[in-house]
Amino acid sequence: MLRNRIDRRTFLRGTGVAIGLPILNAMPGAAGRAADRRQSKQDVRRMLAICAPLGIHTPYLFPEQSGSDYQVTPYLEPLEALRDRFTVISGLQHPDVDGGHSAEQSFLTGAAHPGQPSFRNTISVDQFAAERIGHETRVASLSLSANNSGLSYTRSGVRIPPETRPSRLFAQLFLEGTPAEKQAQIRRIQDGQSIMDLVREQTRQVARAVGREDQRTLEQYFSSVRELEQRLTSAEQWANRPKPNVDREPPTDIQDRADFTGRMELMYDLIVLALQTDSTRLITFCGAGGNEVVSLKGVDDGWHNLSHHGKDPGKIEQLAIIEREEMRLFAELLRKLQNITEGGQTLLDQTAIVMGSNLGNASSHSNVNLPIIAAGGRFRHGHHLAFDPDKSPPLCNLYVTYLQHLGIAASEFSTGKSTLTGLERPT
Repeated sequence: MLRNRIDRRTFLRGTGVAIGLPILNAMPGAAGRAADRRQSKQDVRRMLAICAPLGIHTPYLFPEQSGSDYQVTPYLEPLEALRDRFTVISGLQHPDVDGGHSAEQSFLTGAAHPGQPSFRNTISVDQFAAERIGHETRVASLSLSANNSGLSYTRSGVRIPPETRPSRLFAQLFLEGTPAEKQAQIRRIQDGQSIMDLVREQTRQVARAVGREDQRTLEQYFSSVRELEQRLTSAEQWANRPKPNVDREPPTDIQDRADFTGRMELMYDLIVLALQTDSTRLITFCGAGGNEVVSLKGVDDGWHNLSHHGKDPGKIEQLAIIEREEMRLFAELLRKLQNITEGGQTLLDQTAIVMGSNLGNASSHSNVNLPIIAAGGRFRHGHHLAFDPDKSPPLCNLYVTYLQHLGIAASEFSTGKSTLTGLERPT
């Protein structure tokens, strides 16, 4: 029987299922949820986040001049034709995110001290968005990787296993399953819907036992549960709809890790298809980068070893060959999105993209002054935003900007407490 206080671990239970309650005043702490704002169907918004896990040599990326009249750097040369569709940003970091390569876990979360044994991650920005708009597409979000590392984390800080094989991704998005497979999927969805019915009477008992403010919190919570029911219903409807037809044969996975270019091109092509068919509107992609010697002319040392160049000119020269290829591939991705028109706008206009790394200086494992390029979306691009690294805003401010681009009424995310100054929408 519920009395004046409710244990924080209280669950609504029924026939083997349990739904945890939100934090109420009748428990320690309080909670609230901001309302979401949905975009109209004629104004579809999307987001793509790309991480270069071995960093980007910033002296070849960041211009010396800030503003729109900057001189193009070696790494920005492949992007020059798209200069008005991206912004290069220097000086950003995640406060209290350290640990060298471990910081990859926090690239989209901003969670502090990822290298500590006690580290527990938080939700990534794509999953924060997926909770609000993921039901609007067949696939709520995609976590992709070219090196087995993933960038997406659930609200409880658990990593979402990334898809690493283009062939499986293509099948998920575009190949119809057998009738038996479809029925099994629908049964799983319907099982999720039945959970709400099992705990419905207990929700009424809880509501009668709490105060007025907690009543409002519970109303918000139960509203969220009803939204989950609606998403499950939507998922059942998607399961019964045919998948999009695309004019492309199923891809063959490239097993040779040295074929860095081929592997990245294949995944980028599928990213474009996923966005073009509106199969999903939220994608994260952890790019290639390991100990392999990539198949590029002039490179004869392992990529990871080259990233630890220690300012050796020979190593930096080889590293630059690889990273310039990364930028060429990224430019090709932007061009493809720019050349696809939907409702009078380009796919690039509709897709806010962040491309960067959790490493500001891979050679020293530094996690400050991160290399960041913001591209696409409806923003005024074409300049270098140069922040003082000693007074830098958090990278999560950019994520707040992107959440608002998606039509989500978010005023903060993780360490980001406002939008990013300087990345403005046209008036």
